[in-house]
Amino acid sequence: MVTVGLLATLNAKPGKEDDLASFLVSALPLAQAEDDTVAWFAIKIDNTTYGIFDVFPGPEGRQAHLDGPIAAALMAKADDLLSSPPDIKPIDVLAAKLSS
Repeated sequence: MVTVGLLATLNAKPGKEDDLASFLVSALPLAQAEDDTVAWFAIKIDNTTYGIFDVFPGPEGRQAHLDGPIAAALMAKADDLLSSPPDIKPIDVLAAKLSS
């Protein structure tokens, strides 16, 4: 059961689109290592806009993720990869269908 999540929108600097995409792909093993990260998606919205969508069983898991290695790595690379600060929104999950 998931009750909360995060929706992050990331805008790549010109010429850094592929680097941002590669960074997101490289973060998958970090997400897989987080017990409370039930689902994690790195997405491409358009040629310059990317995102991360992830869900958790409760607010403690979400906070642990925000305090974890993916967020730290993103913030360390933000000035190089992003044209603006990441837009990270906490969300509440109203309904979900997850398969194992």
